[in-house]
Amino acid sequence: MSLEKQKHPTLMIQGTTSDSGKSTIAAGLCRILKNQGRNVAPFKPQNMALNSAVTVDGGEIGRAQAVQAQAAGVEPHTDMNPVLIKPNTDTAAQIIVHGKALTDMDATGFHQYKPMAMKFVLQSYSRLKNQYDTIIVEGAGSPAEINLRDRDIANMGFAEEVDCPVILVADIDRGGVFAHLIGTLELLSETEQARVKGFIINRFRGDISLLQSGLDWLENKTGKPVIGTLPYLQGFHLEAEDAITNKQVLSEKKLKVIVPVLPRISNHTDFDPLRLHPNIDFEFIGPSSTLNTIPSADLIILPGSKNVRHDLNWLIEQGWQKTINKHLRYGGKLIGICGGFQMLGKMIHDPNGLEGQTGSDKGLGLLEFETTLENDKTLTNVEAQFTVDHATIHGYEIHMGKSVGKALSNPAFIFNKHPHDEKSDGAISEDDLIIGTYIHGLFENKNACDSLVKWAGMKEATTPDYHQIREAEIDRLATSMQEHLNIEKICQILNRE
Repeated sequence: MSLEKQKHPTLMIQGTTSDSGKSTIAAGLCRILKNQGRNVAPFKPQNMALNSAVTVDGGEIGRAQAVQAQAAGVEPHTDMNPVLIKPNTDTAAQIIVHGKALTDMDATGFHQYKPMAMKFVLQSYSRLKNQYDTIIVEGAGSPAEINLRDRDIANMGFAEEVDCPVILVADIDRGGVFAHLIGTLELLSETEQARVKGFIINRFRGDISLLQSGLDWLENKTGKPVIGTLPYLQGFHLEAEDAITNKQVLSEKKLKVIVPVLPRISNHTDFDPLRLHPNIDFEFIGPSSTLNTIPSADLIILPGSKNVRHDLNWLIEQGWQKTINKHLRYGGKLIGICGGFQMLGKMIHDPNGLEGQTGSDKGLGLLEFETTLENDKTLTNVEAQFTVDHATIHGYEIHMGKSVGKALSNPAFIFNKHPHDEKSDGAISEDDLIIGTYIHGLFENKNACDSLVKWAGMKEATTPDYHQIREAEIDRLATSMQEHLNIEKICQILNRE
């Protein structure tokens, strides 16, 4: 297809619901267009997610856009997700603009702020147009949420502002697909309805011939084409924005690893390489579990949190402190990552009320240090050596806390290089049962993951290459989309032909 018909072709993928498949379809299109020789970039104007990534320019964006950047073969940049919302309570969230934490706002405050946020969104979009010849945009949630239509920057508000076409995606696996599509269209304005150029039906199982009459009816009813029906991909995996799954992709489970699902858990994608590991039985333990139902394990990992003191108190109320103490008495291993690391210490102080009410709370008291939450957020990619066996790890830091104390004199990692000249990170307990660290992404590097699971008790670690797994899954997705979607039609929509 010729790029001359539109100087900077832009296509927006919107969904009838959250988790309809917008992120994965955008990733697949990025890979397909990259393979066609296009210089393509992903873009999501506004994202609400607690899974984030650190970009090449030292900012923070949604994890899904970092994966889409990999699909496009480019480095993730803050302009790919200019507004990121990270909830820290049921009513308030941290607002991140151009990769940097701006302030906390409640829903009403952010709604009033949206006109200013749109300016930042359009600035990022303009910069991307100057660097890339094609932009694939992902919407957020649904464009038909009436209470959010005013001042919308995430869906049709953006599409109308930049005048780009839209493809609407619906998930047939959850049922009601035709009602989702027709209902969404009915709730759009006339200009927005005209902007929708076709439908994609996602996650279909069964005989496609049984669906054909419905597809014909949908096209006749709306006058818009069904661009294709994507099958349900068994065992498919790409990092999620927020949804947590215990689905095991591979078998032969040996080392038992459990992670509590904190109310404000963040960056749970840290554990995707463990879920995909052929020799690990990985399990997220949900909030319905009690002291008597938490399974025994070789390794417990306390994950990141967007509200550490609240989640720590919840953890104790659920009986996890007793479980962890018993686990350690029997020689089990424990890792705390970021907020989970802060929980391991003696005290957590929040003098400025950055994550809720001002005050301090006792930690689990397993390591001799204290943490104070500070206004400045650390955002950096790092390279370090694991002090146990000197394995090299690559990861990233996203935290607002500063930890000090005796335990940190026995660090878990020594930095090879650090943008802020930090020398070391985290701590290892004297009995070698506990590791605490601020570094996310520990398990994504094969050698580092091998070292950590050996430390946890695995005799022979054979960790799959997680980057290659992600590459293979992106290629698998792109292949399925090329087989089941009318890619020529998508390119015509993209190029306004």
